[in-house]
Amino acid sequence: MDLRELGTLGGFFALRTSGDTAPPEGGDAPGVPLARVYAGDLEPLTRRVDLVAARHTPPERRVAASIAHLGLAARLWSIALGGAVLHGSVPPLAPERLHWSPGLTTPDDLWLELPGPGEGQPAAPATVEALREAVQYAHLVPLARAMRQETAVSPRLLWGNAGSALAAAVRQIDDWARGTGDAGAARRAESLAAGLFAHPDLSGTVRGPGRRRTSCCLYYRAPRGGLCGDCVFDRPPSSPRASGG
Repeated sequence: MDLRELGTLGGFFALRTSGDTAPPEGGDAPGVPLARVYAGDLEPLTRRVDLVAARHTPPERRVAASIAHLGLAARLWSIALGGAVLHGSVPPLAPERLHWSPGLTTPDDLWLELPGPGEGQPAAPATVEALREAVQYAHLVPLARAMRQETAVSPRLLWGNAGSALAAAVRQIDDWARGTGDAGAARRAESLAAGLFAHPDLSGTVRGPGRRRTSCCLYYRAPRGGLCGDCVFDRPPSSPRASGG
């Protein structure tokens, strides 16, 4: 699987790996393995939320936490779904090998240490079950747990972010497929997403043919924020206490 090809789908799909000739920051694997964050080292997560808070200056820290979480969830779904659609297999995204640099932006924020011959698990076939294992169970469940330890954010909001991120990845693949004439890619992405949304944690997070989310990521509460394209609201709530989270 040539993971460099994923970047053709869009920036959120791009992934740097140990096979690249020039890894970001010009040294060894940048960042920390996400497994360390999931195991309780919250410093990288705190750093990312701090950076988002400094950039958006929201009135509550949970707004910055939600924005940070949504961005990482989007990266994880995009990489896995992109690999499944383009190559028919799910990239080996084990948290021990997927390194995260919270101070960097896409695509330099993630770096995958590829397994050597005979090491680790090979890429899994592109099935709903494989995607669920690779992203939802291996990353999103422990990420939500870590995020709630760092900042008080509701589980409903975090799973709403996960559903929104998955729907956005499907839309991006659909746009790419329209531009390239690869209708099969769009159908594969839609079919896999439908299976993923059948899970109780993701079911009901989005609705309708456009997959508009049913909860709010709180971005509208940032001073320079607004409504996302799939926002549950038609207009920003008049009261800052009103939220769909």
